[in-house]
Amino acid sequence: MKLERLEDVARALVAPDKGILAADESTGTISKRFASIGVASDVSRRRDYRELLFTTPEIEQFISGVILYDETAGQGAASGKPFVELLGSKGILPGIKVDTGAKPLAGAAGETVTEGLDGLRDRLVAYRALGCRFAKWRAVIRIDAARGLPSRYGLEVNAHALARYAALCIEAGVVPIVEPEVLMDGAHDLETCFVVTERTLHQVFRALAAQRVPPEQILLKPNMVIRGSDCSAPAAAEEVAARTVACFRRTVPAAVPGIVFLSGGQSELDATANLNTINAGYRDLPWEMSFSYGRALQASALKAWGGDPAHTAGAQAAFAHRARMNSAARSGSWNRAMEEAS
Repeated sequence: MKLERLEDVARALVAPDKGILAADESTGTISKRFASIGVASDVSRRRDYRELLFTTPEIEQFISGVILYDETAGQGAASGKPFVELLGSKGILPGIKVDTGAKPLAGAAGETVTEGLDGLRDRLVAYRALGCRFAKWRAVIRIDAARGLPSRYGLEVNAHALARYAALCIEAGVVPIVEPEVLMDGAHDLETCFVVTERTLHQVFRALAAQRVPPEQILLKPNMVIRGSDCSAPAAAEEVAARTVACFRRTVPAAVPGIVFLSGGQSELDATANLNTINAGYRDLPWEMSFSYGRALQASALKAWGGDPAHTAGAQAAFAHRARMNSAARSGSWNRAMEEAS
């Protein structure tokens, strides 16, 4: 794809009606997903499953980019064609997860910092030569009001790491997806999530500015403002949309081309419904409001596949359906009747 400027790559990733497939699960994470359907995880099965997703017919109508894991970036289809080339031939931009995971933060019990900066400059050069046009780095922010978490220290350390990663991406000619995820885990209510997400994004964009990262050359991958998974207080999609948009208006520069939401543990339907409500109700926003979903695109497909090659067509149909539904949510045109009709 002839996209020379980073701004153009970022815009292509948030093109109308399209979003990003997060297929960057680490070996440990995808092994847990496979275990949930009774399938043993090995290199061959992981490759087969990723090929199933990438070769789904006409998926390029709904998917602009795919985030790969290091193992997957070096693999290819059964035909021998490298996955990076296969995706590119469909007009889908290949990307790469470059962090090495969240580790305990020294001096801050209960908090983590994402690692992976050592050697990142050279790795980015290699990934860019391979054909990857964008990258992703995830910071994990946990809410625990009883322990005063997240602390300012924890937010500052993670924001600094995100900013250093982004600066190195820009240097290498790779668009950085900046992912500060405030986790759903916990009993916190929606307003607590709002406050913590606002604090987190303020810190992240201060750090990005300090590291001279141009906002027009990045994408933001945040959580929506939602209640904790153990919170019993209801929160309708309209409330989620209103508080999410209010939070971003306070914190995200208008120059950022797009916001690609993570699903963050939401169900497939909730992730689609909430994205749709945002796009249907707020059409004057300066950013494209898109998706970069993992489980919310793959859960049904993984279950349909079940590790059996004979189920490939059914699994691809399930994946294509979820991609199509989220494509509709990009324009605020999705409704539950579309799910039932399918």
